[in-house]
Amino acid sequence: MAEQQNFLSDLTGSFSSPCSENPTVAMMEAVYRHQGINARYINCDVGQQQLAMAVAGAKAMGWRGFNCSIPNKQTIIDYIDELGTSARVIGAVNCVIIRDGKLTGENTDGKGFVEALKEHIDPRGKKLTLLGAGGAARAIAVESALAGASEITIINRDQQKGQALAELITQHTPARARFVHWTAGIAIDAGQDIVVNATSVGLDDAEALPDIDIESLKPTQFVADVIPNPPQTALLRKAADQGCQTLNGLNMLVNQGALNLAYWFDRRADKAPMKKVLQQLFTG
Repeated sequence: MAEQQNFLSDLTGSFSSPCSENPTVAMMEAVYRHQGINARYINCDVGQQQLAMAVAGAKAMGWRGFNCSIPNKQTIIDYIDELGTSARVIGAVNCVIIRDGKLTGENTDGKGFVEALKEHIDPRGKKLTLLGAGGAARAIAVESALAGASEITIINRDQQKGQALAELITQHTPARARFVHWTAGIAIDAGQDIVVNATSVGLDDAEALPDIDIESLKPTQFVADVIPNPPQTALLRKAADQGCQTLNGLNMLVNQGALNLAYWFDRRADKAPMKKVLQQLFTG
């Protein structure tokens, strides 16, 4: 009976790389069970050459939708019928909704972050500094700008990528943006309200620290990190020592999962079991 139920259930999933302990899989499966949603979330190893076949297969099997990770976030756009506003500006999709054979692409990376941020501080009218100019930074910059941030500073080592992101924000959102070249031990401008580490520095390494002048952080500044594991990165610990309020990446990931569920099943997600399973996974 269990096998039959699984076969008949709705399917959602991730077109990404295989992972023995994928946090998103654990999180989505937990909330499905908790809310009695007859669905499964499976992780599929789908390279760019197989993406067209994977999309056709998902449509043919009646999937509700799927997530995409690198390197499929941009390529998937070729197979999308409609893009959400932020996904169009960002130029990347990480959540696909399938309805009546039609594919709609959204980007929940930045949305998840902004939702988590708003629980502590409203970005409207604030000045925000982003460390990095990769995919996460791009999504956070766009969503923060759309949420009303007045000014966004992009600090990045690669000038071309940093400048391109600053120009994207200035041209396609109401916010102003500028690029600052990332030099060793760079100081954070005291006039910034929110500082966000959008790099991978600190992932699975509790001692790794972005190359900034920690002592330049002021108690009036809010410091966030996109890293969910470990929940308290070296940056957040040292920022707290400076008197800053902080936010880790765990709630960002939970919010992304909640948005997945809302897009696919038109239901509000209970975030408690999602957060619990991630805390267990990240802290052991």
